Amino acid sequence: MYDLVVVGAGPYGLSIAAHAAAAGLSLRVLGRPMASWRDHMPTGMFLKSEPWSSNLSDPAGDHTLTDYCTAHGLTARHGVPLPIGVFTAYGRWFGERTVPQVEEVTVTAVRPDGGGFRVETDTGESIAARTVALAIGVLPFANRPEPLLRLPAPLTSHSSDHSDLTRFAGQDVTVIGSGQAALETATLLAEQGARARIVARAGRLRWNSPPQPLERGRLRALRDPHCGLGTGWPSWVWSETPWAVHGLPARTRVRIAETTLGPAGAWWLRPRFEPAVPVLFEHRIRTAFPHGDGVRLELTHKDGRTTALNTQHVVAATGFTPDLGRLRLLDPQVRGTLRTVGSSRAPELSPGFESSWPGLFFAGLLTAPSFGPSMRFVYGATFTAHRLLRGVRRRLDDRRGGIVIPRPAVAATLTTTSEPAGQPAC
Repeated sequence: MYDLVVVGAGPYGLSIAAHAAAAGLSLRVLGRPMASWRDHMPTGMFLKSEPWSSNLSDPAGDHTLTDYCTAHGLTARHGVPLPIGVFTAYGRWFGERTVPQVEEVTVTAVRPDGGGFRVETDTGESIAARTVALAIGVLPFANRPEPLLRLPAPLTSHSSDHSDLTRFAGQDVTVIGSGQAALETATLLAEQGARARIVARAGRLRWNSPPQPLERGRLRALRDPHCGLGTGWPSWVWSETPWAVHGLPARTRVRIAETTLGPAGAWWLRPRFEPAVPVLFEHRIRTAFPHGDGVRLELTHKDGRTTALNTQHVVAATGFTPDLGRLRLLDPQVRGTLRTVGSSRAPELSPGFESSWPGLFFAGLLTAPSFGPSMRFVYGATFTAHRLLRGVRRRLDDRRGGIVIPRPAVAATLTTTSEPAGQPAC
Protein backbone atom coordinates (compact mmCIF):
# COMPACT_ATOMS: atom_id res chain seq x y z
CA MET A 1 0.00 0.00 0.00
CA TYR A 2 1.37 3.41 -0.98
CA ASP A 3 1.50 6.35 1.41
CA LEU A 4 0.17 8.77 -1.22
CA VAL A 5 -1.27 8.65 -4.72
CA VAL A 6 -1.30 12.01 -6.52
CA VAL A 7 -3.93 12.19 -9.25
CA GLY A 8 -2.93 14.85 -11.77
CA ALA A 9 0.41 16.07 -13.11
CA GLY A 10 -0.07 19.77 -13.70
CA PRO A 11 1.63 22.51 -11.64
CA TYR A 12 -0.18 21.51 -8.44
CA GLY A 13 0.20 17.74 -8.82
CA LEU A 14 3.89 17.95 -9.72
CA SER A 15 4.60 20.35 -6.85
CA ILE A 16 2.85 18.11 -4.32
CA ALA A 17 4.69 15.07 -5.68
CA ALA A 18 8.06 16.86 -5.47
CA HIS A 19 7.51 17.60 -1.79
CA ALA A 20 6.22 14.08 -1.07
CA ALA A 21 9.19 12.46 -2.81
CA ALA A 22 11.63 14.63 -0.85
CA ALA A 23 9.87 13.58 2.36
CA GLY A 24 10.51 9.91 1.59
CA LEU A 25 6.87 8.87 1.16
CA SER A 26 6.05 5.83 -0.95
CA LEU A 27 4.38 7.55 -3.87
CA ARG A 28 2.56 7.11 -7.17
CA VAL A 29 1.89 10.04 -9.51
CA LEU A 30 -0.76 9.43 -12.17
CA GLY A 31 -1.50 11.73 -15.11
CA ARG A 32 -0.09 13.32 -18.24
CA PRO A 33 2.45 16.02 -17.26
CA MET A 34 1.13 19.53 -18.01
CA ALA A 35 -1.64 18.02 -20.16
CA SER A 36 -4.10 20.90 -19.92
CA TRP A 37 -1.35 23.39 -20.80
CA ARG A 38 0.03 21.49 -23.78
CA ASP A 39 -3.25 20.11 -25.18
CA HIS A 40 -5.91 22.66 -24.24
CA MET A 41 -4.34 26.06 -24.88
CA PRO A 42 -3.90 27.31 -28.46
CA THR A 43 -0.51 27.87 -30.00
CA GLY A 44 0.37 31.56 -29.71
CA MET A 45 -0.94 32.10 -26.19
CA PHE A 46 1.23 33.73 -23.53
CA LEU A 47 1.46 33.36 -19.77
CA LYS A 48 -0.42 36.15 -18.04
CA SER A 49 1.72 36.07 -14.89
CA GLU A 50 5.24 37.36 -14.46
CA PRO A 51 7.89 34.61 -14.71
CA TRP A 52 9.05 34.83 -11.09
CA SER A 53 5.47 34.29 -9.84
CA SER A 54 4.93 31.23 -12.07
CA ASN A 55 7.20 28.72 -10.37
CA LEU A 56 6.34 25.17 -9.51
CA SER A 57 7.43 24.19 -6.00
CA ASP A 58 10.07 21.80 -4.70
CA PRO A 59 11.34 21.88 -1.09
CA ALA A 60 14.74 23.33 -1.93
CA GLY A 61 13.43 25.83 -4.50
CA ASP A 62 16.09 24.72 -6.98
CA HIS A 63 13.86 24.28 -10.04
CA THR A 64 12.35 27.65 -10.86
CA LEU A 65 11.19 28.93 -14.23
CA THR A 66 14.26 31.17 -14.30
CA ASP A 67 16.49 28.12 -13.71
CA TYR A 68 14.86 26.36 -16.65
CA CYS A 69 15.21 29.35 -18.96
CA THR A 70 18.85 29.87 -17.99
CA ALA A 71 19.63 26.20 -18.66
CA HIS A 72 18.03 26.41 -22.12
CA GLY A 73 19.32 29.76 -23.28
CA LEU A 74 15.95 31.47 -22.88
CA THR A 75 15.06 34.77 -21.26
CA ALA A 76 12.41 35.21 -18.60
CA ARG A 77 12.10 38.90 -17.78
CA HIS A 78 9.70 40.97 -15.74
CA GLY A 79 7.28 42.78 -18.05
CA VAL A 80 7.88 40.48 -21.04
CA PRO A 81 5.09 37.93 -21.67
CA LEU A 82 6.27 34.32 -21.76
CA PRO A 83 4.93 31.88 -24.41
CA ILE A 84 2.72 29.11 -23.02
CA GLY A 85 4.94 26.57 -24.77
CA VAL A 86 7.95 27.64 -22.69
CA PHE A 87 5.97 27.30 -19.45
CA THR A 88 4.69 23.88 -20.50
CA ALA A 89 8.22 22.70 -21.26
CA TYR A 90 9.35 24.08 -17.90
CA GLY A 91 6.68 22.07 -16.08
CA ARG A 92 7.77 18.85 -17.75
CA TRP A 93 11.45 19.64 -17.02
CA PHE A 94 10.53 20.25 -13.37
CA GLY A 95 8.75 16.90 -13.14
CA GLU A 96 11.62 14.98 -14.69
CA ARG A 97 14.00 16.34 -12.04
CA THR A 98 11.91 16.32 -8.89
CA VAL A 99 9.41 13.46 -9.22
CA PRO A 100 10.70 9.87 -9.42
CA GLN A 101 8.16 8.81 -12.06
CA VAL A 102 4.97 10.19 -13.56
CA GLU A 103 2.74 7.49 -15.05
CA GLU A 104 0.76 8.68 -18.06
CA VAL A 105 -2.46 6.85 -17.26
CA THR A 106 -6.03 8.02 -16.69
CA VAL A 107 -7.58 7.47 -13.28
CA THR A 108 -11.08 6.08 -13.70
CA ALA A 109 -12.13 5.72 -10.05
CA VAL A 110 -11.10 6.60 -6.51
CA ARG A 111 -12.97 4.44 -3.99
CA PRO A 112 -12.81 4.02 -0.21
CA ASP A 113 -11.17 0.77 0.80
CA GLY A 114 -10.98 -0.07 4.48
CA GLY A 115 -9.01 2.72 6.13
CA GLY A 116 -7.60 3.94 2.81
CA PHE A 117 -8.45 4.07 -0.89
CA ARG A 118 -8.44 2.02 -4.06
CA VAL A 119 -7.34 3.99 -7.13
CA GLU A 120 -8.27 2.41 -10.48
CA THR A 121 -6.76 3.31 -13.86
CA ASP A 122 -7.66 2.82 -17.52
CA THR A 123 -4.93 0.16 -17.74
CA GLY A 124 -6.89 -2.04 -15.34
CA GLU A 125 -4.55 -1.51 -12.40
CA SER A 126 -5.97 -1.14 -8.91
CA ILE A 127 -3.68 0.73 -6.49
CA ALA A 128 -4.04 0.66 -2.71
CA ALA A 129 -3.28 3.99 -1.03
CA ARG A 130 -3.38 5.33 2.50
CA THR A 131 -4.00 8.89 1.24
CA VAL A 132 -4.98 10.44 -2.10
CA ALA A 133 -4.42 13.99 -3.38
CA LEU A 134 -6.71 15.04 -6.22
CA ALA A 135 -4.94 17.72 -8.30
CA ILE A 136 -6.98 17.30 -11.45
CA GLY A 137 -6.88 20.85 -12.77
CA VAL A 138 -9.78 22.81 -14.25
CA LEU A 139 -10.92 20.83 -17.29
CA PRO A 140 -13.74 18.87 -15.58
CA PHE A 141 -15.23 22.17 -14.43
CA ALA A 142 -15.57 24.01 -17.75
CA ASN A 143 -18.54 26.38 -17.54
CA ARG A 144 -20.82 26.59 -20.60
CA PRO A 145 -23.88 28.88 -20.86
CA GLU A 146 -27.05 26.79 -20.66
CA PRO A 147 -28.44 27.78 -24.11
CA LEU A 148 -25.29 26.40 -25.77
CA LEU A 149 -25.70 22.96 -24.18
CA ARG A 150 -28.44 22.09 -26.67
CA LEU A 151 -26.24 22.74 -29.72
CA PRO A 152 -24.49 19.85 -31.50
CA ALA A 153 -20.76 19.61 -30.75
CA PRO A 154 -19.52 20.80 -34.19
CA LEU A 155 -21.25 24.15 -33.66
CA THR A 156 -20.00 25.03 -30.20
CA SER A 157 -16.99 24.46 -27.95
CA HIS A 158 -15.29 25.71 -24.81
CA SER A 159 -12.09 27.75 -25.02
CA SER A 160 -10.28 24.87 -23.27
CA ASP A 161 -11.19 22.49 -26.12
CA HIS A 162 -8.65 23.97 -28.52
CA SER A 163 -4.91 23.63 -29.00
CA ASP A 164 -5.06 24.78 -32.65
CA LEU A 165 -7.37 27.52 -33.93
CA THR A 166 -6.23 27.45 -37.56
CA ARG A 167 -9.21 25.29 -38.55
CA PHE A 168 -11.45 28.33 -38.07
CA ALA A 169 -9.67 30.39 -40.75
CA GLY A 170 -12.25 32.03 -42.99
CA GLN A 171 -15.15 31.28 -40.62
CA ASP A 172 -17.37 33.58 -38.60
CA VAL A 173 -16.78 32.78 -34.91
CA THR A 174 -18.47 34.29 -31.86
CA VAL A 175 -16.64 34.14 -28.53
CA ILE A 176 -18.67 34.45 -25.32
CA GLY A 177 -16.95 36.12 -22.36
CA SER A 178 -14.82 39.10 -21.36
CA GLY A 179 -11.83 37.63 -19.51
CA GLN A 180 -8.35 36.82 -20.71
CA ALA A 181 -9.34 33.49 -22.27
CA ALA A 182 -12.09 35.15 -24.31
CA LEU A 183 -10.04 38.14 -25.41
CA GLU A 184 -6.93 36.15 -26.31
CA THR A 185 -8.92 33.42 -28.09
CA ALA A 186 -10.75 36.03 -30.16
CA THR A 187 -7.48 37.80 -30.97
CA LEU A 188 -5.79 34.59 -32.09
CA LEU A 189 -8.83 33.69 -34.19
CA ALA A 190 -8.69 37.06 -35.95
CA GLU A 191 -4.94 36.78 -36.47
CA GLN A 192 -5.42 33.35 -38.05
CA GLY A 193 -7.99 34.53 -40.55
CA ALA A 194 -11.32 34.10 -38.80
CA ARG A 195 -14.00 36.79 -38.49
CA ALA A 196 -14.14 36.91 -34.71
CA ARG A 197 -16.32 38.90 -32.33
CA ILE A 198 -16.93 39.03 -28.58
CA VAL A 199 -20.33 38.89 -26.90
CA ALA A 200 -20.07 40.07 -23.29
CA ARG A 201 -22.48 40.67 -20.43
CA ALA A 202 -20.19 43.42 -19.13
CA GLY A 203 -20.63 47.04 -20.13
CA ARG A 204 -16.92 47.45 -20.82
CA LEU A 205 -13.71 45.47 -20.92
CA ARG A 206 -11.23 45.57 -18.05
CA TRP A 207 -7.51 45.55 -18.79
CA ASN A 208 -4.69 44.91 -16.35
CA SER A 209 -2.12 47.70 -16.09
CA PRO A 210 1.48 47.10 -17.19
CA PRO A 211 3.54 45.75 -14.28
CA GLN A 212 5.37 48.30 -12.20
CA PRO A 213 9.18 48.19 -12.18
CA LEU A 214 10.80 45.77 -9.79
CA GLU A 215 13.02 48.54 -8.43
CA ARG A 216 10.84 51.25 -6.87
CA GLY A 217 11.06 53.76 -4.08
CA ARG A 218 10.24 52.46 -0.62
CA LEU A 219 7.20 54.70 -0.17
CA ARG A 220 5.71 53.74 -3.53
CA ALA A 221 6.30 50.05 -2.79
CA LEU A 222 4.60 50.43 0.60
CA ARG A 223 1.55 52.14 -0.91
CA ASP A 224 1.15 49.64 -3.73
CA PRO A 225 3.05 46.44 -2.90
CA HIS A 226 3.95 43.77 -5.43
CA CYS A 227 2.54 40.30 -4.82
CA GLY A 228 1.93 37.03 -6.60
CA LEU A 229 -1.41 38.13 -8.08
CA GLY A 230 -0.56 41.67 -9.15
CA THR A 231 -0.03 44.82 -7.12
CA GLY A 232 -1.92 46.50 -4.29
CA TRP A 233 -2.85 45.50 -0.76
CA PRO A 234 -6.04 43.54 -1.62
CA SER A 235 -4.15 41.37 -4.09
CA TRP A 236 -1.33 41.00 -1.54
CA VAL A 237 -3.77 39.60 1.02
CA TRP A 238 -5.27 37.07 -1.41
CA SER A 239 -1.90 35.88 -2.70
CA GLU A 240 0.25 35.92 0.42
CA THR A 241 -2.17 34.93 3.21
CA PRO A 242 -4.39 32.06 2.03
CA TRP A 243 -4.26 30.77 5.61
CA ALA A 244 -6.04 33.93 6.74
CA VAL A 245 -8.73 33.54 4.10
CA HIS A 246 -9.27 30.00 5.37
CA GLY A 247 -10.19 31.40 8.78
CA LEU A 248 -13.05 33.55 7.46
CA PRO A 249 -16.73 32.51 7.59
CA ALA A 250 -17.81 30.18 4.79
CA ARG A 251 -20.16 32.72 3.21
CA THR A 252 -17.36 35.29 3.03
CA ARG A 253 -14.93 32.80 1.50
CA VAL A 254 -17.42 31.83 -1.19
CA ARG A 255 -18.01 35.48 -2.07
CA ILE A 256 -14.26 36.14 -2.26
CA ALA A 257 -13.71 33.11 -4.50
CA GLU A 258 -16.52 34.13 -6.85
CA THR A 259 -15.90 37.86 -7.15
CA THR A 260 -12.22 38.66 -6.48
CA LEU A 261 -9.86 39.19 -9.43
CA GLY A 262 -12.68 39.08 -11.96
CA PRO A 263 -12.43 38.97 -15.76
CA ALA A 264 -9.69 41.17 -17.23
CA GLY A 265 -7.34 41.16 -20.19
CA ALA A 266 -3.56 41.31 -20.07
CA TRP A 267 -2.08 44.74 -20.83
CA TRP A 268 0.08 43.36 -23.65
CA LEU A 269 -2.96 41.93 -25.49
CA ARG A 270 -4.89 45.18 -25.81
CA PRO A 271 -3.01 46.65 -28.82
CA ARG A 272 -3.62 43.43 -30.75
CA PHE A 273 -7.25 43.00 -29.69
CA GLU A 274 -8.81 46.43 -30.15
CA PRO A 275 -8.22 46.91 -33.89
CA ALA A 276 -9.10 43.30 -34.72
CA VAL A 277 -12.15 42.22 -32.70
CA PRO A 278 -15.55 43.96 -32.35
CA VAL A 279 -17.48 43.62 -29.09
CA LEU A 280 -21.21 43.43 -28.36
CA PHE A 281 -21.49 44.73 -24.80
CA GLU A 282 -24.29 44.09 -22.29
CA HIS A 283 -25.73 41.11 -24.16
CA ARG A 284 -26.73 37.68 -22.87
CA ILE A 285 -27.58 34.56 -24.85
CA ARG A 286 -31.33 33.96 -24.74
CA THR A 287 -31.49 30.99 -27.12
CA ALA A 288 -29.18 29.22 -29.56
CA PHE A 289 -30.15 26.80 -32.31
CA PRO A 290 -28.70 25.37 -35.54
CA HIS A 291 -29.31 27.59 -38.56
CA GLY A 292 -28.03 26.82 -42.06
CA ASP A 293 -24.39 25.78 -41.74
CA GLY A 294 -24.00 27.46 -38.35
CA VAL A 295 -25.81 28.87 -35.33
CA ARG A 296 -28.41 31.53 -34.74
CA LEU A 297 -27.97 33.28 -31.43
CA GLU A 298 -30.82 35.31 -29.97
CA LEU A 299 -29.28 37.86 -27.65
CA THR A 300 -30.94 40.00 -25.01
CA HIS A 301 -29.55 43.46 -24.29
CA LYS A 302 -29.45 44.87 -20.80
CA ASP A 303 -32.35 47.19 -21.66
CA GLY A 304 -34.53 44.28 -22.86
CA ARG A 305 -33.99 44.60 -26.61
CA THR A 306 -33.35 41.38 -28.51
CA THR A 307 -30.89 40.86 -31.36
CA ALA A 308 -30.44 37.90 -33.71
CA LEU A 309 -26.90 36.98 -34.69
CA ASN A 310 -25.86 34.35 -37.22
CA THR A 311 -22.44 32.77 -36.80
CA GLN A 312 -20.72 29.56 -37.84
CA HIS A 313 -19.31 28.56 -34.46
CA VAL A 314 -19.64 29.68 -30.83
CA VAL A 315 -16.75 29.43 -28.36
CA ALA A 316 -17.69 29.67 -24.68
CA ALA A 317 -14.74 31.32 -22.94
CA THR A 318 -16.76 31.46 -19.75
CA GLY A 319 -14.34 30.05 -17.25
CA PHE A 320 -14.57 27.18 -14.80
CA THR A 321 -16.87 26.50 -11.85
CA PRO A 322 -15.69 24.27 -8.97
CA ASP A 323 -18.30 21.54 -8.54
CA LEU A 324 -17.80 18.19 -6.83
CA GLY A 325 -20.73 16.82 -8.83
CA ARG A 326 -18.55 16.87 -11.96
CA LEU A 327 -15.81 14.83 -10.32
CA ARG A 328 -17.03 11.53 -11.74
CA LEU A 329 -13.87 9.60 -10.90
CA LEU A 330 -14.63 10.04 -7.19
CA ASP A 331 -16.85 7.37 -5.68
CA PRO A 332 -20.49 8.62 -5.38
CA GLN A 333 -20.57 7.65 -1.71
CA VAL A 334 -17.63 9.92 -1.03
CA ARG A 335 -18.90 12.77 -3.23
CA GLY A 336 -22.26 12.72 -1.50
CA THR A 337 -20.72 12.68 1.98
CA LEU A 338 -18.14 15.45 1.71
CA ARG A 339 -18.86 18.69 3.55
CA THR A 340 -18.92 21.71 1.26
CA VAL A 341 -18.10 25.39 1.75
CA GLY A 342 -21.29 27.33 2.39
CA SER A 343 -23.52 27.42 -0.68
CA SER A 344 -20.74 26.29 -3.01
CA ARG A 345 -20.16 22.83 -4.48
CA ALA A 346 -16.53 22.83 -3.38
CA PRO A 347 -15.18 20.72 -0.52
CA GLU A 348 -14.60 22.22 2.91
CA LEU A 349 -10.95 21.63 3.73
CA SER A 350 -8.75 21.57 6.80
CA PRO A 351 -5.67 23.84 7.07
CA GLY A 352 -3.79 20.89 5.54
CA PHE A 353 -6.12 20.63 2.51
CA GLU A 354 -7.79 17.48 3.85
CA SER A 355 -11.48 17.02 3.15
CA SER A 356 -14.07 15.73 5.62
CA TRP A 357 -13.32 12.22 4.32
CA PRO A 358 -10.11 11.29 6.19
CA GLY A 359 -7.12 10.87 3.92
CA LEU A 360 -8.68 12.55 0.87
CA PHE A 361 -6.93 15.79 -0.11
CA PHE A 362 -7.67 18.36 -2.81
CA ALA A 363 -5.58 20.92 -4.69
CA GLY A 364 -6.22 23.60 -7.29
CA LEU A 365 -9.52 25.18 -8.35
CA LEU A 366 -11.70 23.15 -5.97
CA THR A 367 -9.81 24.67 -3.03
CA ALA A 368 -10.47 28.32 -3.93
CA PRO A 369 -13.59 28.59 -1.71
CA SER A 370 -11.47 27.35 1.20
CA PHE A 371 -8.24 29.30 0.66
CA GLY A 372 -9.09 32.13 -1.72
CA PRO A 373 -8.37 33.18 -5.31
CA SER A 374 -4.65 32.34 -5.33
CA MET A 375 -5.72 28.71 -5.70
CA ARG A 376 -6.96 29.54 -9.21
CA PHE A 377 -3.43 30.40 -10.30
CA VAL A 378 -0.04 28.72 -10.54
CA TYR A 379 1.17 30.97 -7.72
CA GLY A 380 -0.92 29.00 -5.21
CA ALA A 381 1.02 25.78 -5.84
CA THR A 382 3.80 26.59 -3.35
CA PHE A 383 1.46 27.25 -0.44
CA THR A 384 -0.59 24.19 -1.34
CA ALA A 385 2.36 21.79 -1.63
CA HIS A 386 3.79 22.78 1.77
CA ARG A 387 0.50 22.67 3.63
CA LEU A 388 -0.93 19.61 1.90
CA LEU A 389 2.19 17.53 2.59
CA ARG A 390 1.97 18.57 6.22
CA GLY A 391 -1.64 17.34 6.27
CA VAL A 392 -0.72 14.05 4.58
CA ARG A 393 2.08 13.37 7.06
CA ARG A 394 -0.24 14.07 9.97
CA ARG A 395 -2.84 11.67 8.56
CA LEU A 396 -0.21 8.97 7.95
CA ASP A 397 1.13 9.42 11.45
CA ASP A 398 -2.37 8.89 12.86
CA ARG A 399 -2.94 5.76 10.77
CA ARG A 400 0.44 4.25 11.61
CA GLY A 401 -0.09 4.57 15.32
CA GLY A 402 2.53 7.19 16.02
CA ILE A 403 5.27 6.22 13.56
CA VAL A 404 6.93 9.45 12.45
CA ILE A 405 7.22 10.00 8.68
CA PRO A 406 10.67 11.33 7.65
CA ARG A 407 10.85 15.03 7.01
CA PRO A 408 12.34 16.51 3.83
CA ALA A 409 16.01 17.43 3.90
CA VAL A 410 14.94 21.07 3.56
CA ALA A 411 12.27 22.27 5.95
CA ALA A 412 8.92 22.89 4.27
CA THR A 413 8.13 26.09 6.15
CA LEU A 414 6.25 28.61 4.04
CA THR A 415 7.70 32.09 3.97
CA THR A 416 6.18 35.11 2.32
CA THR A 417 8.00 35.84 -0.93
CA SER A 418 10.28 38.82 -0.91
CA GLU A 419 10.19 39.08 -4.69
CA PRO A 420 7.85 41.54 -6.31
CA ALA A 421 4.92 40.20 -8.33
CA GLY A 422 3.25 40.69 -11.66
CA GLN A 423 -0.06 39.96 -13.32
CA PRO A 424 -2.26 37.03 -12.30
CA ALA A 425 -1.25 33.66 -13.67
CA CYS A 426 -3.19 31.95 -16.41
